Amino acid sequence: MELNVAHIEAHNLSVRYPVLNPSARSLKNRVLSRTTGGRISKGSAGLVEVEAVSDLSFRFERGERIALIGHNGSGKTTLLRVLGGIYHPSGGRIDISGKVAALFDTAFGMDADSTGYENIVLRALFLGISQSDILARTDEIAEFTGLGDFLGMPLRTYSAGMAARLAFAISTSVEVDIILVDEGISAGDAAFADNATKRLESFIERAPIVVVASHDEDTVRRFCTRGLLLQKGRLMFDGDLDSCFDHYARIKGAAVG
Repeated sequence: MELNVAHIEAHNLSVRYPVLNPSARSLKNRVLSRTTGGRISKGSAGLVEVEAVSDLSFRFERGERIALIGHNGSGKTTLLRVLGGIYHPSGGRIDISGKVAALFDTAFGMDADSTGYENIVLRALFLGISQSDILARTDEIAEFTGLGDFLGMPLRTYSAGMAARLAFAISTSVEVDIILVDEGISAGDAAFADNATKRLESFIERAPIVVVASHDEDTVRRFCTRGLLLQKGRLMFDGDLDSCFDHYARIKGAAVG
């Protein structure tokens, strides 16, 4: 195997996290079971734990466009955050080769008291982009955001849409090997949306590996050819997109029935 070829490989990957202060435990368990979709268990020191993903194994190769499919709480976002280095596995292992751009967390690597220009460098460093690379692209990023003089102001003076513009522009400014996209991605206000969509499409086309989590079938089919179906944190199907959606439809039908 060539070490410099972009890939993602997981072996028996699991992510668990504790629920603190589990008073009124029976009520809390009922609420959690409806909102997380993961398995609830009793961990060490009597803490209630949610296993958001459990025993996942897969490999993503160069040239693949993968969709993470499943209902709310199936583990899609948790898995994306592991791939992006935000969450760490509780069990198993994950091997990632290549530079990753995570397009799902506008707050990641951003500091409220730093200026927009300073946050360009900060977020880039958190994303693993070298300072020299990002400094060479600062002018292009600044122009694309359309934020003008606000880039010299602290991030805490920005609206949510302005902060999203800045985060999106930084994340899509350099060539990467792996792109992670969540359905909740926001690139700011409607006036910015057209430019952002064109930029995102071009960004995805150039990337060796793309992983998308979304409920929207049209969006998934637009970008992806392979599907991973997750249910309660477990991998139910891994294969071509049409077959994956067929499996998903059967699961939803069984749940309704």
